[in-house]
Amino acid sequence: MKITVLSIFENIFDNFINTSIIKRAIEKKLVDIEIVNFREFAKNKHKKVDDTPYGGGAGMVLLLQPIVDAINYYKTSNSKVVLLSPSGSVYNQKKAIEFSKIEHLILICGHYEGFDERILNYVNYEISIGDYVLTGGEIPAMVLIDSIVRLIPKVISASSLENESFNNCLLDFPNYTKPYNFNGYKVPDVLLSGNHKKINNIRKIWQKDKTKFNRNDLFKKYINEKK
Repeated sequence: MKITVLSIFENIFDNFINTSIIKRAIEKKLVDIEIVNFREFAKNKHKKVDDTPYGGGAGMVLLLQPIVDAINYYKTSNSKVVLLSPSGSVYNQKKAIEFSKIEHLILICGHYEGFDERILNYVNYEISIGDYVLTGGEIPAMVLIDSIVRLIPKVISASSLENESFNNCLLDFPNYTKPYNFNGYKVPDVLLSGNHKKINNIRKIWQKDKTKFNRNDLFKKYINEKK
C-alpha cells in the first residue's frame, strides 16, 4: 500500500513516520508513505498557496492550482483522493478498514480558512475526524494513517485485531495484568481460572456492559444488527 500526504507543513510528519508500528511497517515494505509539500507546485513567483476569499470574509483560502497539480502528478488509476475537512463524513473503524484495502491513498491537509469549494471535483472522499476544528489537516492525516496501517496484513498480528473496540459495534473488553492486587483493586478471579470458555463468555458480557455504559449509541446499533 502507498499513502501520499499533501501538506505545506511536511516536517510535522518526521517523528510520526519514524516511530513504532508505522516505522516498522515502512521498514518491512508493507507500506510506502511519502510526504509532499504542495507549495512546490505553486506557479506564482513567491510560491503562494492561498488568497483572499471572493465575497469577503476573514482569513485566507487555499488555492486550487497547486493542490490539483499535485494530485494530478501523484495520482494513478489505483489512487483514491481524501480531503481532510471538518465538513466531511465522520471517520470510523469501518472507513479505516475500507481505506486499508485501497492500493494508493492521497491525503490532502488543509490550513487557513480551508479549501476553495471546487476542490471537491478532484477528490473521492471528504473526511472529518470529529465535530471540532483544528488548525490544519496534518493531525487528521496522522489519525487516518495510524488507523489504516495497523490493519494492513502482517503489520500486527491478526489475533490482536480480533476483539478490538468497534468490531461488531462493541468496545473492547477490559484487560488486566500484574499485579493481581493493586491497592486493594483485584483482578477478577475468573481470569485466573484457566477455564477459557468461561473467560471468553465473561469477556463478551463485559464488552456489552462496557459499550452500553460508555457508548449507548453503539450498543443500540449492536442490538439492531442482531435482530
